[in-house]
Amino acid sequence: MPASTGTTNESWTSASRSRSSQRKRRRRRIVLPAFLVAVILVAVVAVAAKVMSPNGSGANSLAEAIDSLPQSGSVALIVQERKNLIVMDNAVRTLTVASKPAMTNPSQVIASQSAAANSSSSSTSVTTAAAQPPDPGTAQSIGYNMLPAFGFSQKTQWTCLLDLWNRESGWMYDAENPSSGAYGIPQALPGYKMATAGADWQTNPATQIKWGLTYITQTYGTPCAAWNFELANNGY
Repeated sequence: MPASTGTTNESWTSASRSRSSQRKRRRRRIVLPAFLVAVILVAVVAVAAKVMSPNGSGANSLAEAIDSLPQSGSVALIVQERKNLIVMDNAVRTLTVASKPAMTNPSQVIASQSAAANSSSSSTSVTTAAAQPPDPGTAQSIGYNMLPAFGFSQKTQWTCLLDLWNRESGWMYDAENPSSGAYGIPQALPGYKMATAGADWQTNPATQIKWGLTYITQTYGTPCAAWNFELANNGY
């Protein structure tokens, strides 16, 4: 019996030690992960404290803190998403400004139209301003003195007639266009049309001018209307 009791005690002691060892291993499995979680939380709190420190505030400090972290895949995605949001926000602001309709002041429109009308009137008056009467005895003098007979004002129509036939023939009675055959001061085409004004149409400036003023009256109404057509079409 004593020997049996000793054996039993040794078995119980061995079992107790085995259970104690198992408990220690369980505690290590629990304590180590808990310790790691605590370390991570402390690191997060430290980062948050740095972000909210007096040296930084708001989103800028948060962005700086994120940029200072190791660029893992998740952090890189967060940074890229933040950049995309910034670009989208700027685009929305630009679109909002560009889409605002321009407001026009009615008084400014009226003033602009009045100024344009005045400018047009001024240019018209310059175009029809009377040139100096030509020297007596010249073809230009004949044309100037013949204007009233056709109902044209020397003051308003002479400059247009002067410019028109300066351009067409230089007021030369024998001017001839080698390409078309147009002839004389008014550049009649063909030249013999001027025979209706006189048989001397080839050499007499007065006959040519008479025919030319008749043609202008029947076709354009006034020398200034003929001159405007000449400018627009390089011919009349």
